[in-house]
Amino acid sequence: MPLPLKTLPRSLVTGAAVLAGLAGMSGTAFADKSLVYCTEGNPQSFNAQVSTSGTTVNAVTPLFSKLVEMEPDGQIMNSGLAESYTISADGLVYDFYLRRNVNFHSNDLFTPSRPLNADDVLFTFERQWKTDHPYHKIGPATYDYFKDMGLPTLLKSVEKLGDHTIRITLDHPEAPFLADLAMPFLSIQSAEYADTLMKAGRPDLFDEKPIGTGPFHLVSYQKDVAIRYKAFDGYWRGRQPLDNLIYSITPNIAVRLNKLRSGECHVMIFPNPAELGNIEKDPNLVLEQQDGRNVAYMAFNTQKPPLDDVRVRRAITLAIDKRTLVDAVYQNGGLPAKNPIPPGMWSYNDGIEDYPFDPVEARRLLVEAGYPEGFALDLWYTPVTRPYLPSGKRAAEIIRENLERVGIKLTLKTESWGNYRRNVTKGDQDMVLYGWTGDNGDPDNFLYFLLSCGAVRPGGANIARWCNSDFEEQITRAKVTSDVARRTAHYREAQQIFHRETPWFPIANSIIVVAHRQEVKNYTNNIFNQDFSGVDIEVQ
Repeated sequence: MPLPLKTLPRSLVTGAAVLAGLAGMSGTAFADKSLVYCTEGNPQSFNAQVSTSGTTVNAVTPLFSKLVEMEPDGQIMNSGLAESYTISADGLVYDFYLRRNVNFHSNDLFTPSRPLNADDVLFTFERQWKTDHPYHKIGPATYDYFKDMGLPTLLKSVEKLGDHTIRITLDHPEAPFLADLAMPFLSIQSAEYADTLMKAGRPDLFDEKPIGTGPFHLVSYQKDVAIRYKAFDGYWRGRQPLDNLIYSITPNIAVRLNKLRSGECHVMIFPNPAELGNIEKDPNLVLEQQDGRNVAYMAFNTQKPPLDDVRVRRAITLAIDKRTLVDAVYQNGGLPAKNPIPPGMWSYNDGIEDYPFDPVEARRLLVEAGYPEGFALDLWYTPVTRPYLPSGKRAAEIIRENLERVGIKLTLKTESWGNYRRNVTKGDQDMVLYGWTGDNGDPDNFLYFLLSCGAVRPGGANIARWCNSDFEEQITRAKVTSDVARRTAHYREAQQIFHRETPWFPIANSIIVVAHRQEVKNYTNNIFNQDFSGVDIEVQ
């Protein structure tokens, strides 16, 4: 029998009362174990196939499972929806043997008639891959992850060998392929649900009312207010300790912390670095910190003058006091970046020497490039707190102050987060503040996804619009061998080319910090798969 609300600790009572209002539920319904997670924004969708937004990935992770899954340290673990798999000696053929009796969620539109099978894996790939697939053009889907990871040309075939056996044949060997399968855009979807919605004439609901096999199922979503999930009794790994999981959408960083302290939230993401010391001293709160496996950067639009000139890009780099910028924006939560991959990732080239802060040399380069009087540019900055950039506005202001001293005038611009993400991939802006947190433990997820020639397109992740044949050769050669030493050599050379050509001004690698209340148990700050499985709340 659930505990009466009055017997719960004060923080749980407060959180329950708040969420009863948020989700339109009675207080009695929250007598079960409920965890309130203060997140920073609205998801763009409930399907990671159609959005590269970290906020979206964060919202869908509790709903879905993948063929293979990843440990917090980035290692592939053989414990996903594929019970086992084999890889041919030439690295081209992957056979996956699916678990039996994996149940899908249900909702008011759909009750599954069968467990997961090979048809669901086929649907997951073919919707993104095949332009004639019935769902390919449903909604505003552009499948940017699928494209920018190179899968349209990598895949030769995806075949059903039996109800629980899938064979994936590649066009060429691809060392990061298993790691790609552990990414959210390849979470396995329900083909039966897709068919049901298509027959009902409502395929547009597929990405809004998700059906997965994850530890929680979606109950409701109210924009700017909350997402409510409930534990899935039929979860293939077993029913999880929490009964209810609620994402309280709270863009303001100070408000998130106030909610945590008052007990309205039990977990909050991205606390202000300046507050970490105070949080650490609070006996009711716990800080979870780890290497963020990320990079914040300012991308130069290398296809627009004057930024198409490498001398100008270097001049801008030399004119910015990076150490002062990082100290001001990150406090103790970040270190200056010099490469397009984070220091904790294998193949990181620490031998590269970062450009110094040298305004005199910056002015000389601008004169050499034909701009003795300088010029004007726009700089777009992130409007919300991101794990890789706590304050885009503050960073942009510091960059503007620095560049004005060498004759470069900046106009600062931003938009709402959803519009920002859409617009910066169109290629119209001069310079853009952005960043990336790795989705898997492979350098390919940074170097190929963010900087390959194939990602130079509207909607593509290469917002620097930079296509360099020497760089492309190195990252492509690194993909087709499984020899780690050879891959490392190619990636280190690619970083040298990146440094020389300067398509970005790398800003910082940050520490990912999550704060939670003491009564939250078994919470792990897992940047690869935060699905809240195993998390509990201690009832006193």
